[in-house]
Amino acid sequence: YGIDVSTTYAGLPIKNPWGKASGQLSMTTHQVADDVQAGLGFVVLKTVIAQDETGTQAMKAWAIPEARMVVEPITGQSGETGWTVSWKGRGWWHSFEDYLKLIGESQEIASGTGTLIVPSCKYHLPTANEPTWKTSEYNFTTPQLFSAWENSRNGIPPMPLEKDFSPTLAGSDRSTEQAQILSWLKTVPRLIRNAKTSPPNAVRIGLKLFNALFEDEFQLEMLRTIHQHGPDQPDFYIYGNRLFDPNREFEGHKGIAYGGPDLSDRNLHVMAAFQKELAACPEQSPLDWSATGNITTGKMALEYALRGASSFQLHTFFQLPNDQYTMRQGSRTARGLHELYFHPETGFLIWMHDLAERLKLPKEPIRLTAII
Repeated sequence: YGIDVSTTYAGLPIKNPWGKASGQLSMTTHQVADDVQAGLGFVVLKTVIAQDETGTQAMKAWAIPEARMVVEPITGQSGETGWTVSWKGRGWWHSFEDYLKLIGESQEIASGTGTLIVPSCKYHLPTANEPTWKTSEYNFTTPQLFSAWENSRNGIPPMPLEKDFSPTLAGSDRSTEQAQILSWLKTVPRLIRNAKTSPPNAVRIGLKLFNALFEDEFQLEMLRTIHQHGPDQPDFYIYGNRLFDPNREFEGHKGIAYGGPDLSDRNLHVMAAFQKELAACPEQSPLDWSATGNITTGKMALEYALRGASSFQLHTFFQLPNDQYTMRQGSRTARGLHELYFHPETGFLIWMHDLAERLKLPKEPIRLTAII
């Protein structure tokens, strides 16, 4: 089709921009095998909750054994329809040893395929009432994750690692102070980087930013914060995690995250504004970033690419009802990729060619990286 879809994730080369975001669909080797066979560029594993050497987890409240999910239509404020997933769960609730095993086995499955396996972790975050950082969680968990990742045929450093600032975190008491959130963003990369791994700097640190319960200006402030040069800067970031509605209910639980058109509308608005800020400061080097949020079409993915995203990670789109995919066989991941690429009106291929015409890009081949 005359298109080169190779790109980067975390500054590392990947064969295509499509990834599975961390969640319920990336917590078993069977799921990973389906994703690798379908040809994803990367898979972000379910988010594990960090612990110290005694097994104590400061963020244990996020390790809820709840797997039931409901995929349902949702209408945004603009009137556009989309999909959201409602559920009460949060992070990995099995043992830490099981998670390390998942990393290693996933690495073996992906060996030689070009699919990148990415662990995800939620570390301790202090509050105003408990201001002390539990650095022991960072110092114990990080080397363990890296060791499991490296000790496989696919384990060539650096290891990309997503630090998850989840949407449920946005609705917790921990996120009521803006200064506290900015402090997290400035401190977490350094604590992960200071954890002893072998070789040094073997971990590529990415912050998965949430949509806070503040105005868009604060979202921009978070982006400015992580772009400040120095030892506290992450290597890349993911933007932006689902919205949180403290009044939305699911199975008797009040306060859940949601997606759909409102999520992509906010994300695109914020990232367009941030791109303008970066353009006004040519000395500022933008970080590599991966887009997430209501990516259900190739066209939507390219909306994020036009705002600088080098890759796209999806979760909801890979669990839609079967009749939402044109392709009638294969895994949902394979059918989803087919839809993303080939839909005659919203597909990635047709819109790549459209953008090449508008932007007067070289066409032998048309390169995704020329659009980013």
